[in-house]
Amino acid sequence: MTREVISTPNAPAAIGPYSQAIAIDGLLFCSGQIPLDPATGQVVEGDVSVQTRQVMENIRALLTAAGTSLEKVVKTTIFLADMNDFATVNAIYGEYFPENPPARSTVQVARLPRDVQVEVEVIVLR
Repeated sequence: MTREVISTPNAPAAIGPYSQAIAIDGLLFCSGQIPLDPATGQVVEGDVSVQTRQVMENIRALLTAAGTSLEKVVKTTIFLADMNDFATVNAIYGEYFPENPPARSTVQVARLPRDVQVEVEVIVLR
């Protein structure tokens, strides 16, 4: 059982004591991604749709660095600051998983890092 830390400059750097992702035994566990611009480390400006797209692109970049893809995602968790944004986030999320989408949980939370509107974490086959 080999544990491998996955890191890429094409996704936001960790903003705390955690890894962007950990690979072990054919699985990849990705830390929650928030809508940070990887180049600046700043939250992207815009509404929840802009933030959701940035989150999904950050996930795509992380998966690419790990040698896998969105098609191999088996489980996601979406954290929303406001469940009223569910329909918007769901529509954009669906664009990234057009066929055989992964299992998913969606929860509203009291607050997210940097007061963003959405965070997504994934578990992926590698």
